[in-house]
Amino acid sequence: MSTVTDPSTEQQLAPSGRSIVLVGLMGAGKSCIGRRLAKRLGLRFVDADSEIEAAAGCSIPEIFERHGEAAFRDGERKVIARLLKSGERKVLATGGGAFVDPATREAIAAAGVSVWLRADLELLLRRTSRRANRPLLRHGDPRETLTRLIGERYPLYALADITIDSLDAPPDETVKLVHEGLERYGALS
Repeated sequence: MSTVTDPSTEQQLAPSGRSIVLVGLMGAGKSCIGRRLAKRLGLRFVDADSEIEAAAGCSIPEIFERHGEAAFRDGERKVIARLLKSGERKVLATGGGAFVDPATREAIAAAGVSVWLRADLELLLRRTSRRANRPLLRHGDPRETLTRLIGERYPLYALADITIDSLDAPPDETVKLVHEGLERYGALS
């Protein structure tokens, strides 16, 4: 399922020159879908987490360990703002907590079209269990943590311009849904 916010009630129709910004919880498929979407659209793909690591000179788990989540979120906000101000149209995959920050949401709204990749708990659990580099899942029960994050973040992700359900299927099927949602929104014309 996908939904597209009616631009006449929310904001002016997104011009085709805006970046496409993928938001959603860890494991929703933002990086995987983003890479494929960028290739399909002939745009550059940028992973905000990789850019944050390059700027910090260490991994995200190391940033969390050394400086804490608040310092990471501050750096994340600055990096995403810089990427969006570059003027280059791109597909940008954000970290799971980025869209929660009001300043980051404003920056995305000003320079991009936000696409929430929504995924259910079981899909998120399966996908996140494959990788050990998720700082928020390192301590405690991942099911409980993801359930809490769904409760906290899904209402904020719902503010995105477009909502697409991340499918438990080959990634190109979700890419097709995102592409269709962007077309309906007017972001590809």
